[in-house]
Amino acid sequence: METPSDENNKIREPFLSSSPSKGGFRTLPFILATEAFERVATIGLSPNMIVYLRREFGMETAKAANVIFFWSAATNFTPIIGAFIADSYMGKYRMIGFGSVLCFLGMILLWSTAIIPQARPYCDQFNTICEAPTTPQLLLLYCSLGLISIGAGGIRSSCMAFGADQLDKRKNPENTKTLQSFFGWYYATITFSALIAVTLIVYAQDNLGWGMGFGIPVMLMFGSAVSFFLASSFYIKLKAKTSLLTGLAQVIVASFRNRHIELPSHATTEVYHIRKGSMLQVPSEKLRFLNKACVIKDPQEDLTSNGDASNPWSLCTVDHVEDLKALMRVMPLCSAGIMMSVNVYQGSFMVIQAGTMDRHVTPNFEIPAGSFSMFMMISIVVWIPFYDRIALPLASKIKGKPVRLGLKQRMGIGLLCSGASMVASAIIEYTRRKIAIEEGLSDEPAAVVHMSALWILPFYILGGLAEAFNGIGQIEFCYSELPKTMSTIAANIYGFGTFISNLVASFITSTVDNVTKRGGESWISSNMNKGHYDYYYCLLAGLSMLNFIYFLACCKAYGPCHGDNKNQAEKSKKGDYESIDDS
Repeated sequence: METPSDENNKIREPFLSSSPSKGGFRTLPFILATEAFERVATIGLSPNMIVYLRREFGMETAKAANVIFFWSAATNFTPIIGAFIADSYMGKYRMIGFGSVLCFLGMILLWSTAIIPQARPYCDQFNTICEAPTTPQLLLLYCSLGLISIGAGGIRSSCMAFGADQLDKRKNPENTKTLQSFFGWYYATITFSALIAVTLIVYAQDNLGWGMGFGIPVMLMFGSAVSFFLASSFYIKLKAKTSLLTGLAQVIVASFRNRHIELPSHATTEVYHIRKGSMLQVPSEKLRFLNKACVIKDPQEDLTSNGDASNPWSLCTVDHVEDLKALMRVMPLCSAGIMMSVNVYQGSFMVIQAGTMDRHVTPNFEIPAGSFSMFMMISIVVWIPFYDRIALPLASKIKGKPVRLGLKQRMGIGLLCSGASMVASAIIEYTRRKIAIEEGLSDEPAAVVHMSALWILPFYILGGLAEAFNGIGQIEFCYSELPKTMSTIAANIYGFGTFISNLVASFITSTVDNVTKRGGESWISSNMNKGHYDYYYCLLAGLSMLNFIYFLACCKAYGPCHGDNKNQAEKSKKGDYESIDDS
């Protein structure tokens, strides 16, 4: 947590200064461009990667899918590791720079597999005969994907929190509003980058070849690194704390070791171990069992001559205890977002569904089935500026006072939109399947029914709104509720939820397939006309409703958000604030 001593350190050390000559809005274009270029580069590789592995490396579909699954899981998980390292050892600035270089090197290695014939197995021009890839060829491929994942983790783990550091002035009454706008525009930027990736980069791969299709991401990653280092002298570079992860682990171990001691009935500064210069003198009463980790049993044995713990695995500071409490308190609310991401991942089934429907927009143009995901990204990109620049100002003008939605309200709206997307998908699939049966296409899964594919847009639009409300709300919630020292972890909790969602979505899909096919045709059969994807979507809608009830229970248990309460208190002094209480 920020303490007076921390502030003094910033003043004494010029390179950590937060003076007007450092930070501010002028640094944001460089930081946002860094992650935007990285997202375009890495996301642009994903859609056609299974095609590349099958055609150029001669992999079976199942093996290629497994490679992509582990690559995707690693890319979602590495930001969590990067967040801990950045907060504890390297700092956010160094982590982003390190990630940019590694990701660039990984892109070069992957590009080399496309432009150097010896770097991949031989396949004839029709891809009917392919040699098995050699161990060095596979090693080069896997190393390239691994470096891309690690590099992307370094960038994504710290970019958003690093940008927030440039703006975060907690004594400024407008601080909450400024950060809220930043988080919204950050999310819009990376979403727009993903939109560019799944359209232009994929087009280049399909029409200009793999060499150009992989070469463009290399150039983009080079631009990402250059963009970031250009503004080095203007950044606020907060110093990393020593071993944050170790400190949290020490609290768990110490509280277990001290589980048999009695907590004092009256908290005093003599009872608890307090870090020098800390503003926290006693631990809070919530999650009280953790307070045993900072209880001084015998000052002569537990403390050194300078007041430090003689064994930090048996005695921790109040600050460390409160850090762990803060993390434990936000996790239940954040875990409700996992189900939202599970619903979003059903887009792969939507691609198959769109392929069996009329995708023509004009008589001579039809939307590729794999490109329908762009509508989800468009809905996010359009909604965020609309909400920030039109909806809120208009509501404030009507009320005559500033109006905004609370953090938990926005997260809840996102969960409802996610559940609604599954209800819409179930209705649309029920109708599509009925038409297919009436047209006698039950045994022709690839046949196109007389129904416009535009009917599946509600899934993508509602899914985009769910991400816009819940995704941004959850990121802002974690950033405002967790201590300043855990800002990078706060920015990556949502990413960790996405990683878990991959596993949960896979588990649900496998379970439904194994259970329902015992009675005949699986709900998620390869033949959509014989399966019952509408039942499957209804199941997800039901799970989403249960998840929303769980979210409401977590909201009640958590209480009011600190960020909302602080902003409301500041505004109420002026008598010009109106907000809906979301406690």
